[in-house]
Amino acid sequence: MGWLDRVDDQVDALTHARALQEASRSAEAYTLLDRVIRTTNDPAARADAMVQRLSALINLGRTAEFTRAIEEASAAVRDLAEPYLYGHLNALAALAAHHQGALDRCVTHLVKAARALTAVEDPDRDTAWGWHDLAMAYSYLSFHGYALGAIERARQLGLTAGIPEETFAAPGIRLRNAVALDHNGDSDGCLRVLRDVAADLARFVRTGRAGKLRPSSLAAYGYSAARQAALGDPLGSSGDTAPARLISHGGDSARARDLRQLGMICLAVADGRPIEAVARLDTIQVATETLGAAEPARLRSIALSRAGDHSAAHRADRLAFRLAAQRNDRLRDVYIDGIAARIDHEEMRREAARYEGEALTDPLTGLPNRRRLERYITAVVTRGDRVVIGVCDLDGFKAVNTRHGHHSGDLVLQRIAGVINRVMRRGDFVARYGGDEFVVVLPDTGMAEAAEVARRIEVAVHAEDWESLVPGTPVGVSIGFAEVSGGGSGLRDALSVAFEQADREMLRAKSRPRAS
Repeated sequence: MGWLDRVDDQVDALTHARALQEASRSAEAYTLLDRVIRTTNDPAARADAMVQRLSALINLGRTAEFTRAIEEASAAVRDLAEPYLYGHLNALAALAAHHQGALDRCVTHLVKAARALTAVEDPDRDTAWGWHDLAMAYSYLSFHGYALGAIERARQLGLTAGIPEETFAAPGIRLRNAVALDHNGDSDGCLRVLRDVAADLARFVRTGRAGKLRPSSLAAYGYSAARQAALGDPLGSSGDTAPARLISHGGDSARARDLRQLGMICLAVADGRPIEAVARLDTIQVATETLGAAEPARLRSIALSRAGDHSAAHRADRLAFRLAAQRNDRLRDVYIDGIAARIDHEEMRREAARYEGEALTDPLTGLPNRRRLERYITAVVTRGDRVVIGVCDLDGFKAVNTRHGHHSGDLVLQRIAGVINRVMRRGDFVARYGGDEFVVVLPDTGMAEAAEVARRIEVAVHAEDWESLVPGTPVGVSIGFAEVSGGGSGLRDALSVAFEQADREMLRAKSRPRAS
């Protein structure tokens, strides 16, 4: 069952809005989606419409509206616990963040999107579009390897869902890879990629599938061919596949509009009109996100070189290289800052764990303290395990402090802690409760076994050489055990009763005469 099968209201309108956006008619889609948002009472329909509306805003280049649209969509998606919707929202939010120049936020959304889309248990055509938009975001950020992997995932899911291969041809991904190579000085590598893109289009034409290509794909194919011609390859296409015809497609997409303007400049260079190309560059405005900030400078360099002004061409080329390097530096800064933030987080987590450990540990004996003891008993009893607790109180400890001082008393407590811990069974729990009182917890144990544990503790304490540590002041131990009876809502009362009973048993043991 796909995502839209779980939507109960206005499914036809939401489906139609998808078709409008696929046809690069985002303005119409936006109007339709806005109507759905205003009229539906279905949380799933509202959330879907808000995610689609964000996609329309990105396509239309309405940057000022991105932040509010993301906030509203996030609020609508948050309570649905739907991986596809969360993943698609973050893929679109990554695109928006890139257009806003917030690369750190863009990378964060990319990671969230990939994780959420991977977690979709029943991927359908909508999940395929989520991977498509994630691929676009990767591509705009120049993560070309990730982009190619994501678009292949979209293509495979799309084929399973009945979406034709050409729908996810995504020539724009390889186009951005090609121009990035050129911006960094690898024009031969750029041409190889552009020729592969041209071969892809030729295959669709040859097999009669070019008519099914999306308008945005046609615009990208057109610019790819125009850019290839600007670098010196001959223009080999005519008719419907001529670059000038192809770049006229793209509908109301802001990115397609940029490709049209830059594409006409490439064609002017290829047609031997480089001065006109330079003049056009002085008049157009294109978003730096479409093909990178370096693309206009690189086209200026190509045009000036064709016009014979090699000195000015070199300056323009250096500017293009510098702009590309600045982008790489920003990406590297995001990466380094991200690593630094992760290191800071790990250090804070370790520090918190250390303080948490200190808060739950008796500093003198190293045993768990009363707070940790209470947590442990609660967890054991909550699981429904049978448990016996024992209270151990030292005999003669007051005399140790009186005759030998508190330092010697501390040494006795440390040794007692070691003795008790040494004779306990695997899985038993020992804690210092306070003063000279220790508590042992025996999970999955009855009173008969508890009596044997008490005997072992008493024997071990009696066998210790106290005379060498605190001469003239023998040390012993009195122990009382009780079983915890009850749980659930009466857990606190059950623990209190068990402690009182164990304490009484300890006092009885203390009052009994001891063999010397």
